[in-house]
Amino acid sequence: MEIKLSETREINIEDILVLYKANEWSSASKPNELYNGLLNSETLITAWEGKKLIGLGNAISDGFLTVYYPHLLVLPEYQGKGIGKLILNKMQEKYKHFHMQMLTADGKSVDFYKKNGFERAGKTEPMWIYQGNEH
Repeated sequence: MEIKLSETREINIEDILVLYKANEWSSASKPNELYNGLLNSETLITAWEGKKLIGLGNAISDGFLTVYYPHLLVLPEYQGKGIGKLILNKMQEKYKHFHMQMLTADGKSVDFYKKNGFERAGKTEPMWIYQGNEH
């Protein structure tokens, strides 16, 4: 299995929807917003096996101090093979000098992020107004 990472914005919505639906993310029900949100992220890293999109991660940032990682997904059949870590490492190469790297993790992803250096931010309480249904 040869995996290539890319920062291309030349990605079609159909491939993105396959990835999001396979992971049962509710943002797949808003395809135009999802597509535009990803393409307008400061950073978009995609993982490919040949021409098949198998994972992606994005970052939203002020460009200097703070970065937020909203999405990191890998097709279920490719999970556990280090692809998410490759994407996260690429993000951290770019943002390692930032004062604050943030994300929201739940379920199985909590352990993944802990293994990769993230920790609960003091006594903070995650809060949001959320219109999804997978949490």
